[in-house]
Amino acid sequence: MRGELRTRSLVLDAGGIPLSALVAEPEDRTPKAVVLAIHGRGMRAAYFAGPAHPDTSLLTLAADLGYTVLAIDRPGHGASAHRLPHGQLIADQAATLHAALTDYARAHPTGAGVQLLAHSFGGKIALNLAAHWPADARLPLLGCDISGLAQHYAPGAWERPDDLAGGGRLNWGPLGLYPPGTFHAARALLTPVPALESRELATWPARYSHLAARVRVPVRLTLADHEHWWRLEEDDRAALTAAFPPGLAHLATARRAGHNLSLGHAARPYHLRALAFTDDCLAHHAETARTAPAPAAA
Repeated sequence: MRGELRTRSLVLDAGGIPLSALVAEPEDRTPKAVVLAIHGRGMRAAYFAGPAHPDTSLLTLAADLGYTVLAIDRPGHGASAHRLPHGQLIADQAATLHAALTDYARAHPTGAGVQLLAHSFGGKIALNLAAHWPADARLPLLGCDISGLAQHYAPGAWERPDDLAGGGRLNWGPLGLYPPGTFHAARALLTPVPALESRELATWPARYSHLAARVRVPVRLTLADHEHWWRLEEDDRAALTAAFPPGLAHLATARRAGHNLSLGHAARPYHLRALAFTDDCLAHHAETARTAPAPAAA
């Protein structure tokens, strides 16, 4: 069976809030882990489904490589839009997504645990999740892979529109970075930005440092070489990884790529590297479990 035929829609119960999602699961085997994919601002979960070209789909690629991918419409998008017309703040979104993940895990195998893979604003949710992940041996956090997110906005960037017409340079970069038909297909992904998602934009630089310092799992940050949302001088780049505990985070550059990395020609190379990083996180988790001190006898 082809990977794309295994992608299906479902609605998860996040503590009484319905969250729509897409899921792709490996065929005839238990998943190595679950990749929780978190989309960015003004988009939906289908960002990860290859809307313009199958080679850009994270869902099908990861399922073919033995992972379950759960791409959830964030609170205020999709099935929860009427329930949460103003959306939620970052910490509340993180809690709601974790509740939806827990609902999924009740009835589905999750392998060794959960890997976060997030884009742009979704990366803010992922960092909050990673910083506050509950201790649960049944659903451990393995690592965190984030694209299109940094700490300090480029001058005036967060005041710009988020739609295709007004946010082209920020959200896309050169048009040739994307497969033909991408911009037509992407219109089906666009959703209004809930009001609460704009409330915390100005506080993000300070929050980035606070959250990063609390993370205890490996982190991979990827920025496109045509990224215009963020201030990315040499000192800015160095500070991104320095905010985490020593040796925990590293920064990569996606070549010939724009901000919407998972929609472009660079999507498949990026997804392959992200999944290779997930393999590394699995190995790190297994090694940590083997070398952890045995619990003291009662």
